[in-house]
Amino acid sequence: MEAIPKDISPKRDGLSLAVSNSLSLSTSPNAIFQSSYQSPTSSFGGLRLARASTGAFPKQLKPFATEDIKILLLENVNQTGRDNLTSQGYQVDFHKSSLPEDELIAKIRDVHVIGIRSKTKLTARVLREAKNLIVIGCFCIGTNQVDLQYAAQHGIAVFNSPFSNSRSVAELIVGEVISLARQLGDRSNELHKGTWNKVSNGCWEIRGKTLGIIGYGHIGSQLSVLAEAMGMSVIYYDAVNLMALGSARQVPTLAALLNHADFVTCHVPELPETKNMIGPQQLDQMKKGSYLINASRGSVVDIPSLIDAMRSGKIAGAALDVYPSEPGGNGDYFTNDLNPWAEDLRSLKNIILTPHIGGSTEEAQSAIGVEVSEALVRYVNEGTTLGCVNMPEVNLRSLTMDEPNHVRVIFIHHNVPGVLRKVNEVLGNHNVDKQMTDSRGDVAYLMADISNVNQSEIKELYESLESLSC
Repeated sequence: MEAIPKDISPKRDGLSLAVSNSLSLSTSPNAIFQSSYQSPTSSFGGLRLARASTGAFPKQLKPFATEDIKILLLENVNQTGRDNLTSQGYQVDFHKSSLPEDELIAKIRDVHVIGIRSKTKLTARVLREAKNLIVIGCFCIGTNQVDLQYAAQHGIAVFNSPFSNSRSVAELIVGEVISLARQLGDRSNELHKGTWNKVSNGCWEIRGKTLGIIGYGHIGSQLSVLAEAMGMSVIYYDAVNLMALGSARQVPTLAALLNHADFVTCHVPELPETKNMIGPQQLDQMKKGSYLINASRGSVVDIPSLIDAMRSGKIAGAALDVYPSEPGGNGDYFTNDLNPWAEDLRSLKNIILTPHIGGSTEEAQSAIGVEVSEALVRYVNEGTTLGCVNMPEVNLRSLTMDEPNHVRVIFIHHNVPGVLRKVNEVLGNHNVDKQMTDSRGDVAYLMADISNVNQSEIKELYESLESLSC
């Protein structure tokens, strides 16, 4: 079948609109994604055509010749994710590590999808060069390494894995609670050096102790259950009221948690309000001889203040898995050149320092690979944004094999008055079977399925939607 009648060169100065059809039509992505961004109040533009097979079951939309879709995977994304993407026929360029920014910019210019973990920084400078990019997959929990606002304003959806590594992180925290209470790190290091130092002073059982969890989300709530199973009492603080699991109890303020917890563990996102959430004042509010654990984000704890608190004996031990600045690869990089306090931190007793390995288990990485790659496939093939972190979450029930000659329209635009009226004027000559639209900040996302559309009408739909300035 003939593809789009003209070549459309993408420009990432705007968002995307799309038409996906259930006819036997397929086209290259280079002839699909286009922007027509002129000013902050103009349309975000871009169009997509798609095809699906026929039969009696739900259709799998195919918006283009999938072998032309180029995907860049960095930082050793798990094999499960790579397999899912290659099975779609996409071209997958896999790298075990992150790339220097200049090399990343050169690579990202030609790709439609990029998959990263926590080390790759997709800044506005990098994304500005991503002329073909339509979606980013963060194969991890965090998305702070991506400029989410810039991506949204330029039609680039971002997906992550919000809970697939929750169990792995929770188990790490349990291990660190026990290790700190028994000073296992120090005893192990001493014996590695040949020193036998059998002591019980300052070593404790965790049974009967109080664990204070800051952030009762996917990780915090799982940790709560594990800690109670080991005989600990659990209190938690969260910005919203959340149902407690087991016998856990929510406290009204952070200070209340810090005053009563023997172990304090942080599980919050990186936000302006969580920057240095644990600083000198909060450390002073903690019980003397208590312990602090941070496996959330490196900006949450004021580490120089933690160093002072541990040297003074206020804090008996700490475990850190995240840091304000982290190396881009493995090697001897955790020095004062990376963070000016690194050597002071390393010199402390009863401190566990790990290189951001909270979710680094085979099970977690396999689950993350599946979860994120499936989200990418759904977005690329069907336009579904469920789970998207920077755009409205929109989905329609699948087209079926009993619905030939259907078209799926996806229109991403500025959230300004009058857009729906203009779009519906374009669609008004057709039967709209189902339609959904939602907005998130300045960005709005419309999805509609239209029936009884023949191939000759697809070009007309395309040109009409492309011409909208909204």
